[in-house]
Amino acid sequence: MRILTLNPPFLPKFSRASRSPEVTKGGCLYYPYWLAYATGVLEKEGFDVKLIDGVAADWGMHDVMKFVDKFKPDLTVISTSTPSIFNDIDYGVKIKKRTGSFVTLVGTHVTALPGEALKRKGIDSVARGEYDYTIRDLVYTLKSGRPLKKIKGLSFKQKRKIIHNPNRPLIKDLDEIPFASKVYERHLDIKRYFYPTVQHPEVTILTSRGCKFQCAFCLYANIFWKGTYRFRSAKNVADELEYIENNLDVKEVMFEDATFSAAYTKDRVREICKEIIKRKIEIGWVANSRADVDYETLNLMKKAGCRELCVGFESAEQAVLNGIPKGLVLRQSRKFMEAANNAGIVVHGCFILGLPGETKETVEKTIDFALELDPETIQVFPMMVYPGTPAFKWAEKNGFLRTKDWSKWIKNDGTHNCMIIRPELTSKYLVEKCDEALKKFYLRRGKIIELIFSIKSLSDLERFYRGFKVFIKYLHEKR
Repeated sequence: MRILTLNPPFLPKFSRASRSPEVTKGGCLYYPYWLAYATGVLEKEGFDVKLIDGVAADWGMHDVMKFVDKFKPDLTVISTSTPSIFNDIDYGVKIKKRTGSFVTLVGTHVTALPGEALKRKGIDSVARGEYDYTIRDLVYTLKSGRPLKKIKGLSFKQKRKIIHNPNRPLIKDLDEIPFASKVYERHLDIKRYFYPTVQHPEVTILTSRGCKFQCAFCLYANIFWKGTYRFRSAKNVADELEYIENNLDVKEVMFEDATFSAAYTKDRVREICKEIIKRKIEIGWVANSRADVDYETLNLMKKAGCRELCVGFESAEQAVLNGIPKGLVLRQSRKFMEAANNAGIVVHGCFILGLPGETKETVEKTIDFALELDPETIQVFPMMVYPGTPAFKWAEKNGFLRTKDWSKWIKNDGTHNCMIIRPELTSKYLVEKCDEALKKFYLRRGKIIELIFSIKSLSDLERFYRGFKVFIKYLHEKR
């Protein structure tokens, strides 16, 4: 049985796997890591699978159809996102018509709204939530000709009726899942992927799934995981790092866990770091973190090769943080920055404007807070709300949504288009304030000098040039 796992072409450098899908202002392009893990599971079972990333490969519809004409997939698995959903469904419909392939959609959007996607003729099913084993079971079921009703996590059409099977339990033993890095090596051009904060070339992996916190805006925490947290063993993580170091020509690894380091993951993080140090693994790494990690843990992370952490500070207003709920107090953010600086770990700070409870005054406080904390780099987004999240329900209930035309969730260039409109905080105002915050932060004389002196290698220079070139383009655009 031939299986195509497809990240379909859309806008150049559009990242579906991001927790807020868009074309970033820093030139970032995410790996299709969810598709990669599912591909690895299918390959482990001995199936003939091809992972195609149409975005990274700069493909268009013609390229995809040329490939499917030759490969003739029996099953096509298509990654989706809210802004690209109409485009993604269109690819599924055309592939179905062209090849007769069974077409399944995956991702957070169709998990939240499976019935909406299945209304389109040509879409056969939706694999909801974490879909690694749902797709595996679907393959065996299609091969055997058995009915689809026993596949947990699957929504499908039976004649004119849409059926939603019971949810699939989350995977308990993540060590069973094959390494994403091996899948990348077999199927993708690693050098095409780029994170402005990670040394290039890099690979992105998950060492855990889930998060004990459920911030109102977070896609995966609310739609895939529901407050759960599971993790790979320290040995398994170190095994993959050793494989990457010995077999792939990359400079750093990105741990794209929702939260790799946090107060509640401290013991596990320390265990991983000790295993890395014991094995003398030298490849560097970057991770997502909460702003509640203590100095001792940060210091050990530094010794184990951690160069940078991506941290969600979000807001300077405690009432806003409480309302998300972030589970963080402002003094923790300040203490964390001090500890990270002392440990020698670089911080990329994330801030969101327009959260519930936000006012024009708190917007200004958050911009000032970013300057006060002064991480090496920052990103500032308007709050984006997606179906299935508490933030979306809040906006819908209060009449703040501008539209439910999902294609409007991004602008023509693929960057975020705030879809919330409130009398005191218009969408235009929030987007302009995000741009203003970036200008205030990066165009300080001291910051420019700091960034220039942070360039220590050709990789740093390339990363700085690629990210800054895109950033400057957006600064000069009229809004």
